[in-house]
Amino acid sequence: MQTHLAAALGSVVLTAGTLLAAPAAGAQASAYPTTAYAPVTVGNTWTKGTITWYNRSVAVVGTHKSVSAAGPAYCRRTWAYTYDANGARLGSAGSVAADTACGTTKNFSSFVVPADVVGGAAFVRVCLDDGNLTDLLCSRPYARP
Repeated sequence: MQTHLAAALGSVVLTAGTLLAAPAAGAQASAYPTTAYAPVTVGNTWTKGTITWYNRSVAVVGTHKSVSAAGPAYCRRTWAYTYDANGARLGSAGSVAADTACGTTKNFSSFVVPADVVGGAAFVRVCLDDGNLTDLLCSRPYARP
């Protein structure tokens, strides 16, 4: 009798442990929302890509184009600004120097723009800059999805 009781108790403990350790059916990490931003165009140059919305920052990745390598004023980089719900600027950041397009079309690495407030950025503007980091034209504000 003691053997059967011990075996039954062991079986119950193993089953309970398995059930407690198993993840809930259908449970998975939620993805962060993304927004494709329309091309920001100045003449024959542009930037286009995607914004990924995180809790206290956004990431921007994409492609920019320059048609001339005649100097920094003709090169292109991408820059972005984050804003809170009241329109106050939270942060800014841009593509790295190594990703500058001069007389070419170039993919730029993802860069992170801070938005260190509860809930993160409410809006983002993406700008096409020259090689001197002067904003040439900025997008309309994109609202957090």
